[in-house]
Amino acid sequence: MPHTITEVLNHNQVSTRIRRMAWQIYESNSSNTDIILAGIANGGYLLAEKIVAELRKISPLEVNLHKIIMNKKDPLGSEMHLEPEAGNLQGRSITVVDDVLNSGNTLIYGVRYFLQFPVREIKTAVLVDRNHKRFPVKADFKGLSLSTSLMEHVDVNIEKEPYSVKVS
Repeated sequence: MPHTITEVLNHNQVSTRIRRMAWQIYESNSSNTDIILAGIANGGYLLAEKIVAELRKISPLEVNLHKIIMNKKDPLGSEMHLEPEAGNLQGRSITVVDDVLNSGNTLIYGVRYFLQFPVREIKTAVLVDRNHKRFPVKADFKGLSLSTSLMEHVDVNIEKEPYSVKVS
């Protein structure tokens, strides 16, 4: 059987979804003066960068961008940290960002990192939600819900233009 690749979202569609997610995050945080977006390396951080750029165009929020560094294969066996360090997180609103929500493993450990601090709230954002969760985590902001088989692979390309989301 030949290996097929299907483009699910093209450049304009990906850009529109990112812009829409930025508006949703802004609306959810409109009573705040600032927000922290923490993108899970690598794809989540790339998405967070794009969302931050949109937020800075549309909102007066002070937006702080951080990268969550973690070993996705062994999140408990290695130290997880932020780059740059975030300082005092007390009372802050955090949005943890990843490119694809599959089993929920990576996203739930990304959220777990912030539970050691007395933050105001933690929300999650993903470009693609595959609905194959094994962990009790949901995306508060998502670009696309996609029904796929467990055998299929979702490839998000937002590192350089043209952006795309493909399934193979």
